[in-house]
Amino acid sequence: MATVLYHLGRVSFRWRWFVALLWVAVLGGVGFAASQASTAKDEGFTAPGIESQKAFDLLEQRFPGSVADAASARIVFVAPGGEKVTGTENKKAIEHLVDAAADGSQVAGAVDPFQAKAVSEDGTTAYATVSFKVTADDLSDVSKEHLERAIDQARDAGLTVEVGGNALAEKPGAGGMTEVIGIAVAALVLLITFGSMAAAGLPLLTAIIGVAVSMTGILALSSAFGLSDSTGTLATMLGLACGIDYALFVVSRYREERAKGHAPGEAAGLAVGTAGSAVVFAGLTVVIALAGLFVVGIPMLTKMGLAAAGAVLLSVLVCLTLVPALLGFWPNAVLSRGARRNSKRYRRKQRKQHNGGSRWARIVVRHPLPVLLLGVVGLGAVAAPVLNLELGMPGDEAKPTSTTERRAYDDLAQGFGPGFNGPLTIVVDAKRATDPKAAAATISKDIAATDGVVSVSPARFNPAGDTAVLSVTPSTSPTDGKTKDLVKTIRDERSGIEAKTGGARFEVTGKTAVDIDVAEKVQAALIPYLAVVVGLAIVLLLLVFRSLLVPVKAALGFLLSVLAALGAVVLVFQQGHGASLLGVETTGPIMSMMPIFLVGIVFGLAMDYEVFLVSRIRESYVHGDAAKQAVVSGFRHSARVVVAAALIMIAVFSGFVGADESMIKMIGFGLAIAVLFDAFIVRMAIVPAVLSLLGDKAWYLPRWLNRLLPNIDVEGEKLSHKIASPNHATQIEPEPPVTEPVPIR
Repeated sequence: MATVLYHLGRVSFRWRWFVALLWVAVLGGVGFAASQASTAKDEGFTAPGIESQKAFDLLEQRFPGSVADAASARIVFVAPGGEKVTGTENKKAIEHLVDAAADGSQVAGAVDPFQAKAVSEDGTTAYATVSFKVTADDLSDVSKEHLERAIDQARDAGLTVEVGGNALAEKPGAGGMTEVIGIAVAALVLLITFGSMAAAGLPLLTAIIGVAVSMTGILALSSAFGLSDSTGTLATMLGLACGIDYALFVVSRYREERAKGHAPGEAAGLAVGTAGSAVVFAGLTVVIALAGLFVVGIPMLTKMGLAAAGAVLLSVLVCLTLVPALLGFWPNAVLSRGARRNSKRYRRKQRKQHNGGSRWARIVVRHPLPVLLLGVVGLGAVAAPVLNLELGMPGDEAKPTSTTERRAYDDLAQGFGPGFNGPLTIVVDAKRATDPKAAAATISKDIAATDGVVSVSPARFNPAGDTAVLSVTPSTSPTDGKTKDLVKTIRDERSGIEAKTGGARFEVTGKTAVDIDVAEKVQAALIPYLAVVVGLAIVLLLLVFRSLLVPVKAALGFLLSVLAALGAVVLVFQQGHGASLLGVETTGPIMSMMPIFLVGIVFGLAMDYEVFLVSRIRESYVHGDAAKQAVVSGFRHSARVVVAAALIMIAVFSGFVGADESMIKMIGFGLAIAVLFDAFIVRMAIVPAVLSLLGDKAWYLPRWLNRLLPNIDVEGEKLSHKIASPNHATQIEPEPPVTEPVPIR
């Protein structure tokens, strides 16, 4: 592989105009396709195989003509202090709003709270429900403005009016200004690392081009494949982080080869042949982790994973072709000022046998056991809160109090009880019942007698009269554990209730039940997902490092870092420690898909650092260094770049903590803290400690397995024999050979 990539790097460097124009053409073509593509239709969230989804599908089938995911607005009225909504003026203002809202062209109906008995017992709060004929995405601006004018008139009358539902809800932003700050920090890290504006700008430029191609591609395909806004956000997040990091490693290796005396074209080929090989396998591990999300069985999750995997693949292709092409345009500009001037200070620096990375590695290999124990115990302590992990799908209660949806949620909870915001929907299939109405009445009566149920609404039948819908109000909030127990109790008692109905059956659905079922589905899929992803990645790492113990060590280190990251997420978003610093106003269950996302993405990123760092250690070992000396040599060449790459990842991911959407905020924080733990504790401390303790055994591979495995040559061993040492004049003096190894005691 190293030889193939070496030739690819040289060709891209030589035919730089062609390569650059090709990528411009690709971007232009995909951009044109995106501009002509129709807007993606929101297909909603589906989770095949769970009971609540089956009940939802039955509703769509038995209630023809209705749009199951149609837009709705729940308008909440709170009377001024000391007054009641039933007062003459307040009642008149509410009825006027309902009449005005019902006149909208896309409105299916507006329910008067006084006719529907939607008034709290103390008379201070009421709500009206406005249903639309179309989904929230298809709702026109005219319809929204019509409803907003009616709401403003009610507010002018002195009422406090808040709006829940999805009709007027604003789409959450991805990261905003914090994302820009994250990219700026990444640029600063690159500038400090390279000491050159061109070297700092090149990884940013290529990463942005890769993200632009992937995002326009997602827009072009969004209508055909139903890709949502969240899909693009995740692809952007990973495309930026991986694109910058991959280019960083190739540019760094290019500078290193130039310092050894190689001509620019040769240095570009060697950089792509060595660092590019690591990029390919690092990218493959990320793609495997993301594509493996299909194991969960949730279409939205699969689409997000595949779209992000596509963005990472594009980052790899850009790194292997466009980066060496741009190096061809500015072969010396990416070098540091001292290298360009070939100053005495630069030559002295090149002769140094030590730097910060090698000095740190020497400390670790001299005291491997204390470093290992300290790292494992520290991460274990941070991971402890995982034992209290609670999964759920936070709704309006997790939004900031500055939003009208959150204020409407609070007003309803105060006026009607905490369970009012999370009703359960009972779908009664009475097609085989002798008396459908009597069957629905029996089910309603028995469920109403269940502990934890406040009320059950009258049955609403479909036109055929064979299906009924009941709304059950629990006594606890949607995210309360007692609500989950209530759903389980109703389902457990179902057989006994159905025996009294003469053939009728019922299922439990509604947003609260869907959230509970999805959490259980994700939790059940976590172990199979880990087995698939970790198993495939261990095979890949076995090919890369030709070792039995190194891949296992890498997988165990990943598990430690991801558990610590999940522990930190629980600590902040569930238990509330430091939540205010991140703009989290309400804590509660961790989003159901968060653990599976974190496991998948962090696994890929963790393997990035493993491949980049350990491949340089193995390269030194293959070229003759003793086991401990190889650790020091590998850190001397790669530690600084790995640290810079980790800081860039942390900066980019932290930029998404400023997102309005709680899922993106949580993922951004989780990824940033996971990279911090994995790069600085696992890879920079635990890995060298373990390799030092194992010694030569770390690189052991049985002979029979060695013969079976193909030699991929990630370290470029074949290149070192095939490519002659530089014998031509260059602007950079060759690096003086190290006459004796650094002693390790």
